[in-house]
Amino acid sequence: MLKKRSSGVLGADRDVLLNLDPSAEPWTSDSYGSLQNGGFLAAQYLNDDDDDDDPIFIQCETRGRCPVDPTGNYFRDGKTKTDFVLVWEVKNHSRKKRKPRSRSQDVDEDDAEDLDSKRASHGRWRDKYVRNLQSSGLLLEKEETVSEKKTIHYLKVSAPWEVLIYYAEELCLRAPLQEQPNPDLNSSARFLQTLCIPNMMAEFVPNKPVNYYTCAFRKSKVSKFLGCEDHDGYFTNTQRHRIVYEILARTVYGKRKRAQIGIERLLNEGAYSAAFPLHEGLYELPGYEVAPEELNSRQVLYQFWARWSKWYKYQPLDHIRQYFGEKIAIYFAWLGFYTAWLLPAAVVGTIVFISGIVTMGTNTPAKEICSSEGRYLMCPLCDTCSAWNISDICSMTKLGYLFDHPGTVLFSVFMSFWAVTFLEYWKRKNATLAHHWDCMDFQENEERPRPEFVAMAPGMEQNPVTGAMEPYFPEKTRQSRILTGSMVIIFMLCIVMIFLVTVIMYRGIISMMMYHTGSSVLRTQAGNIANISSSMVNLALILLMGQVYTALAEQLTKWEMHRTQTQYEDAFTFKVFIFQFVNFYSSPFYVAFFKGRFVGYPGHYGTLLGMRNEDCGPGGCLIELAEQLFIIMVGKQIINNIQEFVIPKMKAWKQKRKIAKVRGTQISQESKRWEEDYELIECEGLFEEYLEMVLQFGFITIFVAAFPLAPLFALLNNWVEIRLDAQKFVCEYRRPVAERTQDIGVWFNILEALSHLSVIINAFLIAFTSDFLPRLLYQYKHDSNLHGYVNFSLAYAPSGSMDSNSSQCRYKAFRDESGNYTLFYWELLAVRLGFIIAFEHVVFFMLRVIDWIVPDVPESLALKMKRERYLAKQALADNQDALLMVSRGSASSEASDSSSLS
Repeated sequence: MLKKRSSGVLGADRDVLLNLDPSAEPWTSDSYGSLQNGGFLAAQYLNDDDDDDDPIFIQCETRGRCPVDPTGNYFRDGKTKTDFVLVWEVKNHSRKKRKPRSRSQDVDEDDAEDLDSKRASHGRWRDKYVRNLQSSGLLLEKEETVSEKKTIHYLKVSAPWEVLIYYAEELCLRAPLQEQPNPDLNSSARFLQTLCIPNMMAEFVPNKPVNYYTCAFRKSKVSKFLGCEDHDGYFTNTQRHRIVYEILARTVYGKRKRAQIGIERLLNEGAYSAAFPLHEGLYELPGYEVAPEELNSRQVLYQFWARWSKWYKYQPLDHIRQYFGEKIAIYFAWLGFYTAWLLPAAVVGTIVFISGIVTMGTNTPAKEICSSEGRYLMCPLCDTCSAWNISDICSMTKLGYLFDHPGTVLFSVFMSFWAVTFLEYWKRKNATLAHHWDCMDFQENEERPRPEFVAMAPGMEQNPVTGAMEPYFPEKTRQSRILTGSMVIIFMLCIVMIFLVTVIMYRGIISMMMYHTGSSVLRTQAGNIANISSSMVNLALILLMGQVYTALAEQLTKWEMHRTQTQYEDAFTFKVFIFQFVNFYSSPFYVAFFKGRFVGYPGHYGTLLGMRNEDCGPGGCLIELAEQLFIIMVGKQIINNIQEFVIPKMKAWKQKRKIAKVRGTQISQESKRWEEDYELIECEGLFEEYLEMVLQFGFITIFVAAFPLAPLFALLNNWVEIRLDAQKFVCEYRRPVAERTQDIGVWFNILEALSHLSVIINAFLIAFTSDFLPRLLYQYKHDSNLHGYVNFSLAYAPSGSMDSNSSQCRYKAFRDESGNYTLFYWELLAVRLGFIIAFEHVVFFMLRVIDWIVPDVPESLALKMKRERYLAKQALADNQDALLMVSRGSASSEASDSSSLS
């Protein structure tokens, strides 16, 4: 053994775990984690005292090295699986003769000393952390990539059988009892098979995971589980990763009383650069022909899922779950399910839009406007403008019919039912998947405090559940911080409103410029030009504000000091969604419900900051709303897809370039698996993916009455989104730690709230923004063919309100010559309010009926769950063998009695 080194030598060699010497005296340990099966024996694991920061270096004999592929996912012995890799980088300092420093260098020297002190602390933490990892039974092996300036250390971690079975019971992992057929979860495949229609979406994916009846693992009953004799292959790779990560998260690296625990806090402190499980090989196919069954799991996912040519194929959800875990698999299952349900919505929306084109010629009011010539002289659009003829807006009136006809009303009703039915059937699909993936009864264990919370908490308190002393933050202080954060949110929302007013004024200025050009074309198209250009400006402001606020919300949520990661994520999600909801939907809300409502009438126009309030354009507010929705929704989708395609590749290129500089002359050698994975970028999680889809869901449900093509554009985007996300996870991200979950979490509650909000918004949109009810009431009271509706809907300007040249001008309103509302206006208001009440009550009643008819858990699944519980009870019964003997004995006695009687 090597003796304990002096502090000076230790400081220089802090980052070298040990130097191997096969001729040295072997070191033995009673623990099963002595790591003697690796090519490297990790040292400094003898002392676990919290106050001892100095490691003890141990040298040991290694076993004979097997001729294995060094780039694989094993230790050098070729047998021990690498479950996790810890990475840290150390700069190599060359010792040079120190020159006298000047006063101007004092500050830099002080900073350098602080940096050296920080590096020394990191080294001590790593030493103790590795020592404690071995004490917990993990097997370790170290690799290095060395250059003149920097050394990258890779610590490979593996969990032996005894560790796996201990933590499998503690983490309530599911273990197999009996193999069963893997169910076909694609309802569309079964439907097409029933109709004998070829299914182009189906595809054979090799190496499909086996399905089992399972129950919670119990160490004392390990012999009763299926396949327990295979210690190497009993636990899946994702289960092994989860177990090892749990150990890494619990292991102490410093002072326990300071809560210096876990790999996450070490990463935050900078002691480690990265910690990740390894991918299972390359995703590209080798240069020679390989049978599909011989592909590794990553190659299967790339060949049958992540490639663009598979855009129309079913997703191999079982393979995704096996490789990435339930949390990521549930996201892709939801995204695929949502995309499939968009197909009927897109078809119906396209039919509604086409029907508007086909019936455009039957629009009587548009015909009257186009044939009016100079019959209707309209009031000036600004104080310095001249009067104009209504026939100038003939083309825009025809175009407005595409977004405001009876079909769009029916489509909004259809989409209200679609949204709630989609969510009800997703609950059934989610329950089926949760049971199939053994996470239906999953309950998160008592969560550990977040690393940032631990580092910043001012005091300690006993955990009422575990009894351990944990960092504590006063609840009153947290509530005051949350209140302060709410004020910041309100302030940011006010900034959004200021930007909205700025866009409105920009639109008014552009319109004024168009009015004064003297061109009749520009004058009639001024509203459209101003609306389209302002929508583009608004989109840029929305994306900019979204980036700024997301960063601000992250800092606010950290400042609020939430104890657990779940509490932190829920608070962050709430902040970001509330802001993004107002950020994206404020402008459409203004156009739908406020624009054109406070215009006034000639002589009594309403003003904002000295400018006349905006009125709806020639085609009505719905066509302007459709333009805004198209630019904001589709523009956001295009920009997001470009970012998701370009940014990960740029980050990966930067990371590869950094590592290539370190490898230097070694670049000609074949890179190892851990080096290739370190070149990838860190997984950024699913928050941005869910947020993008939820905002899209709002666009296709809340304002669908004005934009029937929204589901079609959403469908096209999601086909691209699935493959982009698949490529990121398979090709560009480091493999994330597999996490268990049974649903999509708080996002389902947000979707449910949006679906109910869409019913209310569409009711108001049809009642107050569309011309559907005014035309319907006119048909009922005056003319069923809408003859004379244009003249009826135009009022005369009050006498004396305009100059002599415009004294007989008209404007769109139900007012008399004195500017007062007519009886028809009040009748129409009553009809509008009645329609809103009837629409909401009928739709919500039908939604409750759908909720009652469609059970959350399918009947077949409920029966299957009972069967599984029965098998688990029988398999793990302590007296099972005794029961079998009793049953056999009773059977033999009955047989002997019957033979004697005969």
